[in-house]
Amino acid sequence: MKTNHAALITGLLLVGLGVTLFASAQEDEQYAAVAFLVLRDYNGKPVKNASVIMHPVKRNGKQKNSGLQLKTDTDGKTSFDGVPYGPLRIQVLAQGFQTYGEDFEVNKPDMAITIKLKRPQGQYSIYEDHPEAKKDDAKPPDSKPEQKPPEQKPQ
Repeated sequence: MKTNHAALITGLLLVGLGVTLFASAQEDEQYAAVAFLVLRDYNGKPVKNASVIMHPVKRNGKQKNSGLQLKTDTDGKTSFDGVPYGPLRIQVLAQGFQTYGEDFEVNKPDMAITIKLKRPQGQYSIYEDHPEAKKDDAKPPDSKPEQKPPEQKPQ
């Protein structure tokens, strides 16, 4: 009976120690206030109602499953307090613009990130004429050069 009681007390002490270490580790983690400004690339005007999605990134470069989505106001601004220091993947989506994505290093207590969105680009098609492409480049690189038949001498 005494051994069960001693094991229970030891277990509770270990759990309490683990909780204390976890809480102190959480207190050591630093957080930043990040402000975003989303603008049109071609004229510098703000983009309202754009989705700014933040994904924390692991050490191996893959994004974590968690994330947070913000919306810009009429001035193209949005912000969030409480972003943990470290790599952060930013993705911005807005109607009528190309999707934007880039990784940032959060390493200051206050950060301001300006994002310039571009208009959609046309797709490149092999079926359309492209004057910048040379005619000589039309042959595939692995094609064999043309061979002439051997000349035959009259007998």
